[in-house]
Amino acid sequence: MNSSFLRLGWRTLWRDVRAGELRLLIVAVTLAVGALTAVGFFADRLQGGLQRDARQLLGGDAVISSDNPTPQRFIDQARALGLQTASTLGFPTMGRAADAQGSASKLVALKAVGAGYPLRGSLSVATQPDAPGHNTRDIPAPGEVWVDASLLDALSLKMGDALLLGDATLHISRIIVIEPDRGAGFMSFAPRVMLNQADLAATRLIQPASRVNYRFAVAGSDRQVKAFVQWATLQVKNPDDATMRGVRVESLESGRPAMQQTLDRAQKFLNLVALLAALLSAVAVALTARGFAASHLDDCAMLRVLGQSQRTIAWSYTFEFALVGLFASAAGVVLGYAVHYGFVLLLAGLIEVALPAASLWPVGLGLGMGLTLMLAFGLPPVLQLAQVPPLRVIRRDVGNLKPASLAVLALGVIGFAALLLAASSDLTLGLIAVGGFAAAVLVFAALSWLAVKLLRRGVNEATAPRWLVLATRQISARPAYAVVQVSALAVGLLALVLLVLLRTDLINGWRQATPPDAPNRFVINVMPEQSASFQQALHAAGVQKFDWYPMIRGRLVAINGKSVTPGDYADDRARRLVDREFNLSHSAVQPPYNQIVAGRWTPEQKGAISVEEGIAKTLNLALGDVLRFDVGGVQIDARISSLRKVDWGSMRANFFAMYPVSTMPDVPTTYMGAFKAPDTRGFDNNLVRAFPNITSVDMTSTIAQVQRVLDQVIRAVEFLFGFTLAAGLVVLFAAISATREERAREFAIMRAVGAQASLLRQVQRAELVGVGLLAGFLASVVAMGVGWALARYVFGFEWAPSLWVPVIGAIAGAVLALGAGWWGLREVLRRPVMETLRRAAQ
Repeated sequence: MNSSFLRLGWRTLWRDVRAGELRLLIVAVTLAVGALTAVGFFADRLQGGLQRDARQLLGGDAVISSDNPTPQRFIDQARALGLQTASTLGFPTMGRAADAQGSASKLVALKAVGAGYPLRGSLSVATQPDAPGHNTRDIPAPGEVWVDASLLDALSLKMGDALLLGDATLHISRIIVIEPDRGAGFMSFAPRVMLNQADLAATRLIQPASRVNYRFAVAGSDRQVKAFVQWATLQVKNPDDATMRGVRVESLESGRPAMQQTLDRAQKFLNLVALLAALLSAVAVALTARGFAASHLDDCAMLRVLGQSQRTIAWSYTFEFALVGLFASAAGVVLGYAVHYGFVLLLAGLIEVALPAASLWPVGLGLGMGLTLMLAFGLPPVLQLAQVPPLRVIRRDVGNLKPASLAVLALGVIGFAALLLAASSDLTLGLIAVGGFAAAVLVFAALSWLAVKLLRRGVNEATAPRWLVLATRQISARPAYAVVQVSALAVGLLALVLLVLLRTDLINGWRQATPPDAPNRFVINVMPEQSASFQQALHAAGVQKFDWYPMIRGRLVAINGKSVTPGDYADDRARRLVDREFNLSHSAVQPPYNQIVAGRWTPEQKGAISVEEGIAKTLNLALGDVLRFDVGGVQIDARISSLRKVDWGSMRANFFAMYPVSTMPDVPTTYMGAFKAPDTRGFDNNLVRAFPNITSVDMTSTIAQVQRVLDQVIRAVEFLFGFTLAAGLVVLFAAISATREERAREFAIMRAVGAQASLLRQVQRAELVGVGLLAGFLASVVAMGVGWALARYVFGFEWAPSLWVPVIGAIAGAVLALGAGWWGLREVLRRPVMETLRRAAQ
């Protein structure tokens, strides 16, 4: 083989580009690569930003977090290794304005800091709420506090005013603009109040039962930090050391920015849309490439007559498609890089840091995906052109295209699927999307073949209209084409229907997880003797619906009589659960928003306990297991009688474990309530004045923030939706246009024997509508199944699609097929009969 294939390939490429025969191929590959690389660039830059800023998010290179003061051995070990150290502690409490300023109160996130804080990153503070922030290495001076600007508005305070914390009166001296290690916990939504550790004792806020988080941060060289983390991890995992309960090691991998869970879910949505675009593009490339090959059969037969070898022809088309694939992939990478800035802007409220530059792996992924699309789905039918016999020049019935080799097709599909799984960044998402589409293609092919067989038998040619008889004959005369056309249309419609369901039902399910009437106040630490008067106060304020449950603090100490320690579990979450106290409750009445998924809830059943299904799975619990909780020194054994499904996003009072009894007189109990507060001015302040010991959490801003975040994510998904919509339309156009020349020849013959153009238009419309109805119906049914799997196993929604979806999908399929047919086949009926017959004879 010499370089002649290069010259031939270049000439054919230039000719095909000028003729517009590669237009659909280039568009399909560019769309697929653009969608995937847009998500890839965004995810890559986001991950780079998280790794860069993880130390700031921790407040150090590693942190020892504990429920009690940091054990001295950790402090001694850090000093022995020469590490820098800084200690902080935090807990929720109520902050109050002085009587002269109205004595308003607000739940705050108190943080006491010492010298050296923060070890990584910088605090940014301002002298006035609206003033620009500046970095500082200082901490609040004794007698002063630094606060979030929102606290001044909530308590009607100004700079220099007094803030009452417990028994101490401190003065506001700075506004916190940036706190690098704030984190994303539940209490991060409360306004921050930062004070010097020297003032903490005067507040008298820490009591023996107080829930305080102590954090001991270290910083130093990578070698020093690694040695400390390894030593600390061994200490914490020692099952025989009771002093290590509640102690956790947080290293670089633990740092997570605010709203990270929402970003993870957003990335799954974006990955899904990008995967659908790539899958549709693969179908479009396969259909378009087959049409391209069919139009070049005669050219290749002439090349064989002129002496070109099969190898030269094969290599020339391989060279042409490789160049087209490289060009389209490069265009897609450029498009994806430009589009990813749209994600950065749309999700600006979720990303609080400046992102670093992207790496080159999205470029490699995009080029690999584009070339795989061209070579795996586009090249196999084109390579058959090398096998066209010279005899086709005089006999057009020989040398037609055959189905692609199963080995070649399987190899390409496997490579393409592997790239899609790598791009999905989520194995479950990738398997459902790729596997669902692969299964859908087989189902579509089988059902469309069956429909074609039944169609011919179902139409009575003696009584049916002439246009319907001819349309039926058109479809049944070439069953293979009909199966390919219906399957391709159904795949394109499947993606479009799935995206519509995703945009409406699934996203609405996510949005409705926090309904408008959800409770926006959580009140804890209500004493038993205050229970009746507190509920009476709520009724008097107009609050008629509220959750009201006793709350018990208990630690899991044994399962089936065997002691439990964090070392018994390999999973991090399981270790943390065993290492902390649970919020338990009891009620004879099953919570109305908890669904029993196993066992039975039996009111007043002694010695029984109901467990949330998620924690049961994490801790390997099953029905019949006996759990022992230590509640204030009292050990209680209970057998698991039921498992509950709990919606933690419902903003209701939920518990991991509940005893199905109305009273538990032998254990220390407080009460908690969840309710939607009235709009009455001063409601919260009046409640705190009447019950000064309670802790009231205002979740209004939290709910509003979650909804704002969700709106941003939805806009990002819709932004990428355009790629998949375009890819779906390309598939529809390619599927309809695949049989254009065959239709032209058949209609020319009919017109030559006297058929009117109006009759042929009716035949064409009937065929397109029939194919569209069938494809839309099949696509909608499969989309409901794939959508349910995605909702259940990827996005964590409970979703019941409407039964109207198949009907609406069938109608939409008919309309889209008719529109694509009009655009792609409009010149078929306009072409002169002699021109069509002359082309067929050449």
